[in-house]
Amino acid sequence: MSHLYKCLGSINGCVFEGGLDVIEVSWDEAIRRKYPEPVVLVVSCDREGKPNVMPAGWCMVTSGRPPMLAVSIGHGRYTHKLIEETGEFVIVFPNEEMKEMVEYTGSCSGRDVDKFKAFGIETLKAKRVKPPLIKDAVACFECKVRGRLVTGDHTIFAGEVVASHISEKYRYRLYNFGNNLFKTIPG
Repeated sequence: MSHLYKCLGSINGCVFEGGLDVIEVSWDEAIRRKYPEPVVLVVSCDREGKPNVMPAGWCMVTSGRPPMLAVSIGHGRYTHKLIEETGEFVIVFPNEEMKEMVEYTGSCSGRDVDKFKAFGIETLKAKRVKPPLIKDAVACFECKVRGRLVTGDHTIFAGEVVASHISEKYRYRLYNFGNNLFKTIPG
C-alpha cells in the first residue's frame, strides 16, 4: 500500500488517496474490533476500609510527570460510589493465573458480595492508600483521584500514582480477547 493520506499543505487539508476500503457499520459492530485489550482490576474500599474489586477494560496512562492513570467506571457501579467517597483506588495488572478471578469479580456486585472472601483473593497492604494490593499481580498502582470527567454513562477518574509495585514472579499481564477469552501476550 502506498501513502494512505495525501496532505495538501494545510493543517486540516489531508484527503484520502483513491477509495476508502471501509464500510459504515453500527457502533456496536465496530467497537468489537477493539480486542484484544488489556484488562485491569480496580480495587477500591469504603470509608471503613472494606475492599471491593472489579475488572475494567478502559484504563490508560494520562501523564508521565506526575505519573497518572485514568480508569472509566460506569455511574451505577459500586466501585464508582466508593471512589467518589474516598478519592482512592488501586489499578492492578492481573497475571494469567487470575483469569477466573477476573471473570468472577465481573459477574457480581460488591454491594451484595464480599468478593475478596467469596473468591479467596489474597491481598497485601498498600503503602499510601486504603485499598489493598492484590498478591501476585504483575503490577499494582496506588492512586489518589486528581480529576474527574463525566462522559455519558461513565466517569473517567484520573489518579495520581503515589506508589507502584511489581511482581518478581509474574511478568505478563492479562488481555481480554472478547467472549470471556482471557490470556497473556508474551513480550
